[in-house]
Amino acid sequence: MQFAFGSGVFWGTPLTDASGNAITNPTPVQLGVLQNVSVDISFDVKELYGQNQFAVAVGRGKGKLTGKAASAQLSAAAINSLVFGQTLTPGLTNDYYDVLGQSIPASPSTVTIVAPGAGTFAYDLGVRNANGVPMTRVSGTPTTGQYSLATGGVYTFATADAGNTVFISYQYTATSTVAQHSTVKNVLMGQAPMFKADIYVPYGGKSLVLTLPQAMSTKFTLATKLDDFMIPDFDFSGFSDPSGNVLIWGTSE
Repeated sequence: MQFAFGSGVFWGTPLTDASGNAITNPTPVQLGVLQNVSVDISFDVKELYGQNQFAVAVGRGKGKLTGKAASAQLSAAAINSLVFGQTLTPGLTNDYYDVLGQSIPASPSTVTIVAPGAGTFAYDLGVRNANGVPMTRVSGTPTTGQYSLATGGVYTFATADAGNTVFISYQYTATSTVAQHSTVKNVLMGQAPMFKADIYVPYGGKSLVLTLPQAMSTKFTLATKLDDFMIPDFDFSGFSDPSGNVLIWGTSE
């Protein structure tokens, strides 16, 4: 007897990019810390009735293959390959949310941002005072409760606010050999990145294998939750490849 247990393993191998161009040397990506995978296969059924209550003939109509996977690991390579299919760029793009605060100097009443990891200041995300109230950004000379910003992350405050605690949040960029980022472009309708999906569920020395030769993402959900981990949901739809194959599956028995 054969059974299946656990979330299994999910690999996606990119086939095309966002513009429909074939990827000549695709790199398979694995959805890490997988929570669950589901594959739904459904069909339209057409029934022929005469004058009696029950159908006298039944025919199968259109078929549909959809799936969903929940994976807790955030991987730029996986997200881009399976959802966006656009360009990944090496380097860190990060936000600094200030929870420690710092005191405004007396003269001059300026604070120059020193981003973590020798990073470069990108843009302002606001300043809060010691009571958590947002301060107002101005283009000219600030008065009490205001601040101005110069190139390079130089914040200027009112002289009257010297000695007060402020919390400065901002976005910055930095060189990294690990981090990646991407800007999603508004491309033409019709094309989307396609991939091959492989699902493997081993248990008791036996396994269930499902392969979708050609699939496309239909939905990607990122949802945070207080006091819990983010587990993104990834929805996809399978369809026929150029050879007419829709699904390849196998069991150990």
